[in-house]
Amino acid sequence: MSDGQFTAYIDGGARGNPGPAGWGAQILDQEGAVVAELYGAIGTATNNVAEYHGLLETLRWCVSNQATRVSVKSDSLLLVQQMRGAYKVKSEGLKPLYGQARLLATQIGRVTFDHVPREKNKDADRLANQAMDEASARN
Repeated sequence: MSDGQFTAYIDGGARGNPGPAGWGAQILDQEGAVVAELYGAIGTATNNVAEYHGLLETLRWCVSNQATRVSVKSDSLLLVQQMRGAYKVKSEGLKPLYGQARLLATQIGRVTFDHVPREKNKDADRLANQAMDEASARN
């Protein structure tokens, strides 16, 4: 499958901010083949909380699939800069999520974070919206 190197496109969103929220992630192997599409609804949350949930689930998937190098791509400048250590995590709601993400990244080894424009993150956005649509259809 892979030699432990993955690229993950992640996204999160909330309809209302805060509002019904979901996240999505598309994970590619070193050759660029899609190896996983993950998504989930998280109830009422903010966009930033949803983004972090997408990151956490992606990193958990990577740990369970023996990833050793992961390139995370996100259109959330806040998440990218916080994970790079350039921005402080001021929100009390994000601090525990950030801590969990740091711990998971340490388990993997090498994790990099890149900010990408929204148009380069369409698949992760589609998955986040799918999560929100399915959750609203159940309610």
